[in-house]
Amino acid sequence: MRNSNMPSVNAGSMADIAFLLLIFFLATSMIRNDKGIVRDLPQPCPPGAECNIPLKKNNIFSISVNEKGEIMANEVTTNIEELKNLLKDFIDNNGDLSCKYCKGEKLSESSDNPKKASISLTIHREAPYQNFISVQDEIAKAYFELREKYVSEVLKTNAKEMTGDDLKKMQEAYPFRIIESAL
Repeated sequence: MRNSNMPSVNAGSMADIAFLLLIFFLATSMIRNDKGIVRDLPQPCPPGAECNIPLKKNNIFSISVNEKGEIMANEVTTNIEELKNLLKDFIDNNGDLSCKYCKGEKLSESSDNPKKASISLTIHREAPYQNFISVQDEIAKAYFELREKYVSEVLKTNAKEMTGDDLKKMQEAYPFRIIESAL
């Protein structure tokens, strides 16, 4: 009988090679950066300045979502499909007649003008997350449509041709003012 030693492969450096491959793929692969819901946080109040600005009740549109996901707009039960139009009517109301570009109904119980209109959003902690996102989407859609109309009718341009100055005017005409809280 011959010497029956089985040939073997030296696997001592296999772990090193696997580790180097792992490092290579981690270094060269792209990791997506999910942004979530983009919101600008308010700046801190400068020392000595008065930052608690009182809001008139008619300038606040209250939206609340309970633990079952039901939506209340100004204490009236509503569905998600109606919310955008209610918001647009509230924001574009022009109750104090100071807004030259507003097309609202000029109701005294609704917002004075878009610059004073605020949206108060209260979400119950146990509300379905999808309802929270849906309400946020409807708020964004309402502002988007009002801003789009302002750009085309007042600034006489479109979104692709807007300058930085036009963008600033649009944001000043319809500022995004939202107050969020959780129950």
